[in-house]
Amino acid sequence: MVNTKHDTTSYENCSYKRERGKVRHITGEQIRDRVAKHALCDEILSPAVRKYLIYDNGASLKGKGIDFTRRRLLTHLRKFYQKNRSNDGYILLMDFSKYYDNIRHDVLMEQFRKYVNDEVALNYLAQVIDRSKVDVSYMTDEEYAGCMEEVFNSLEYEKVDRRLLTGEKFMYKHLNIGDQVAQVAGIMYPIPIDNYIKIVRSVKFYGRYMDDSYVIHESKEFLEDLLQEIIRIAKNIGITVNTRKTRICKLSSMWRFLQIQYSLTDTGRVIQKINPKRLTCMRRKMKKLVHKLSEKQFEDWYQSWFCNHYRVMSNQQRDNLNALYKELKEVNYHVHTKTG
Repeated sequence: MVNTKHDTTSYENCSYKRERGKVRHITGEQIRDRVAKHALCDEILSPAVRKYLIYDNGASLKGKGIDFTRRRLLTHLRKFYQKNRSNDGYILLMDFSKYYDNIRHDVLMEQFRKYVNDEVALNYLAQVIDRSKVDVSYMTDEEYAGCMEEVFNSLEYEKVDRRLLTGEKFMYKHLNIGDQVAQVAGIMYPIPIDNYIKIVRSVKFYGRYMDDSYVIHESKEFLEDLLQEIIRIAKNIGITVNTRKTRICKLSSMWRFLQIQYSLTDTGRVIQKINPKRLTCMRRKMKKLVHKLSEKQFEDWYQSWFCNHYRVMSNQQRDNLNALYKELKEVNYHVHTKTG
């Protein structure tokens, strides 16, 4: 009995990564496959797609990233206050359910064909995407008939008995998050939603970081109506808005986006606070890595993280984290001195 899902790829390892509070299943590939995909993405896909992306799409793009998206959010909040002379407004915070797991291969290839004119590249891309198909031979005929409409969860899928995966039925959606093609697809796939918000509804204060996005407006009713249209468009391309995590908040309240808590005051000041859980996670990670990294590696890693989060921490939080860093650095030095 053959496990077709794994036999039709050249994955060399699988792992789980916790990113921004989410557990993600990641697969790695052989180096030759990575080189080919780097060439495909860097030379053809990314340049072709980038000019069709909105400016406020901040993920996996050169010169952008999570810090860019956070800065744009601050800019939008300040411009909203300047325009309305008050903090009397709302923010729609959106998230998609199992985003990469539910990207449809047919819709994705249709989108790429709009932007890419190289047939050789498109043929190779189709083969790459096809390798992400999911063996669902364990499903009944009824389940299989509706599987493209249901939310797929790769974490739950890993619990399926491998002996049931016989290669008889495949589901043609899902991308492997460790694949560079998936990163390009992730920034491109919701373009219909981006264009609807920015162009059709003329919303200026909108930004997206992969599957996390926000919309700022003075009217709660406008955002409620907008959300219903977004849900409809998302359904048409096969992804699902996570209604449990999607919410509309008053700008003056304390709300969270990309692990930072924000609030717009009545004077126009934006309060920023790091999510306390993020600090707890960082402290645990420091205690683990202190025994695995060299002194310089540990210092570079910590300083990079600290500089990126310095402004959203209180003085007490900075002092406590720096105190732990100094204590662990001393341990790190002695460990590597003895082993060296």
